[in-house]
Amino acid sequence: MTSLLVLTTSCKEQPEKQQDSEDMAHAASGYPIEPINIKNVKVHDDFWLPIIERVQEKTIEYAIEKCREEGRFDNFLIAGGQMEGSVKGAMPFDDTDVYKVIEGASNSLISAPNPKLEKLLDSLVAIIKVGQENDGYLTTWRTIDPATPPASWVEVDKGERWESLDMSHELYNAGHLFEAAVVHYKATGKRNFLDIAIKNADLMVQTFGEGEGKIAAVPGHQIIETGLIKLYQTTGKKEYFDLAKYFLDHRGKSEHHQLFGDYSQDHVPVTEQDEVVGHAVRAVYMYAGMTDIAAIEKDTAYLKAVNALWDNMVNKKMYITGGIGAKHEGEAFGENYELPNLTAYNETCAAIGDVYWNHRLHNLTGDVKYFDVIERTLYNGLISGLSLDGQKFFYPNALESDGVYKFNQGACTRKDWFDCSCCPTNVIRFLPAMPGLIYSKTDDTIYVNLYAANGATVNLKDRAVKLSQETKYPWDGKVKLMVDPTEKGKFTIKFRVPGWARNKVLPGNLYQYATVINKKNKISLNGEELDLQAGDGYFTIAKEWEKGDVVELEFPMEVRKVEANQLVEENKDKMSLEYGPMVYAVEEIDNKDNFEKIALSTDDEFQINMQPDLLGGVNTISNEDLTAIPYYTWSNRGIGKMKVWLPAKKAEGNTD
Repeated sequence: MTSLLVLTTSCKEQPEKQQDSEDMAHAASGYPIEPINIKNVKVHDDFWLPIIERVQEKTIEYAIEKCREEGRFDNFLIAGGQMEGSVKGAMPFDDTDVYKVIEGASNSLISAPNPKLEKLLDSLVAIIKVGQENDGYLTTWRTIDPATPPASWVEVDKGERWESLDMSHELYNAGHLFEAAVVHYKATGKRNFLDIAIKNADLMVQTFGEGEGKIAAVPGHQIIETGLIKLYQTTGKKEYFDLAKYFLDHRGKSEHHQLFGDYSQDHVPVTEQDEVVGHAVRAVYMYAGMTDIAAIEKDTAYLKAVNALWDNMVNKKMYITGGIGAKHEGEAFGENYELPNLTAYNETCAAIGDVYWNHRLHNLTGDVKYFDVIERTLYNGLISGLSLDGQKFFYPNALESDGVYKFNQGACTRKDWFDCSCCPTNVIRFLPAMPGLIYSKTDDTIYVNLYAANGATVNLKDRAVKLSQETKYPWDGKVKLMVDPTEKGKFTIKFRVPGWARNKVLPGNLYQYATVINKKNKISLNGEELDLQAGDGYFTIAKEWEKGDVVELEFPMEVRKVEANQLVEENKDKMSLEYGPMVYAVEEIDNKDNFEKIALSTDDEFQINMQPDLLGGVNTISNEDLTAIPYYTWSNRGIGKMKVWLPAKKAEGNTD
């Protein structure tokens, strides 16, 4: 395969290719707050730009080559009769790896027009089209040989379409197809991929739902719901939204289908669910779809359920890294407070899905707590899934390693690929779109959600506003934002005060800092410090803004010790370390002589040292007893032991 053009200007200034086309989709979204399109946010940040460029320059091309090697493209050609052979690959959802790579590459095109990459994507779309049946059906393994499923690890009926929706992944495949096609259309303006998705979606509308000859069923693995809703927002076809809502409305209702159980969140109706259970990725994709319904239809029953599920997850089932899904068995949530470290699953896909869900919740409410979860997940349990060279991956993200323990899809070191390669390709689709999280807006308000050096343009109702953000975050808590409206005028800017700077590890009571820090978070305007309170988690400035206005923020950083709720048995009498938004880990390679003896006390003092030649350039935490590195960088220097949670030293005189 022809090598991809290097995308070194990925997030830097590029001429805009086409006029803004997001207004129609936002109008159909139902969300009062709108994220800023990634084409209008040009990141030049020392932290995020290298990560994003690594995906664009290395990981996308690497994944395309892996898809070629493992027959992902061949399956479409075999299904369409242009190649002979049997199904290649191990999973019934292998088609989605191709879709997710296209989605990630399309997000790259939105940020940085690239004719060579666009031409390559056209060739991949043409291959996909070959595998689509005349009526729109598209799941290559069933088209090639429905009697021989590729996945030996699940029981899939050996028959025709739709016979085993719990495990066939036919509707899951469609969901990723729809999501990728919408992004590709936004990136290129071309309908070649979108038309494939529409043809498949029209088949879904004809096949499922209420009415004579239709199948009353729901998908086993959710994501078709959000995919259908995005197609609705792009095309205006209400039938797509109606089918998405049908799939959610009828989940957990045994009179409509044989229930798949709590593994698939199909045990009770979705509006009656109040505990996150089952397969974590399926769950957060479903919760994202439920949030879409709550937003579009102002559905209070859906919103009540979503809020209850979020509260349960954040208060009882989330790791300090933002990871979710404690159990290897079923890649699932555990019981309340079941958060093992060595055997933690924390699938990378689950972290990504949780960011998608929390972003929707913020767009619906503007509540700062959702970005507290997003930030923690982004800087810790999500980017840990990708190595510093961009070509190795974690599927699970454990919080401890003994250098030996291994389990399905995971080990104590990253792997170069997986038979089930959902996580590498999900990282590819997500990270190029990360700049779209930094800002959001209403008609007259700008939300500054995350801190990263960038230049952005925000189009408010009455004026455009250029923003220029300078910062060394997450290594330093100082931020400068230059504001340049096209014309002088009144609007509001809300600056998020990070949870860690408000003495909150995460929303809720699952974790707390061992000591409260009362250093003041500061905000100044044009050199004058403002006396503002952040009672809602934001510094809010409503004024008549004009060119040259400068806002400076300072969030004091120091090493923090974290304790878990006492109901988390695994972490009793333990503490972990943080600095700013970063969770830290101790690795054996840095603590060879005393790894097993490391312990923490509340009065330990530490030094922070920026080491530009270590792990891509990181702040380390150290004293005479230990050296700790940011959690996301662990396992980039070979196999070894690692811990996030460390024993707490007993207070002097305590013999308990």
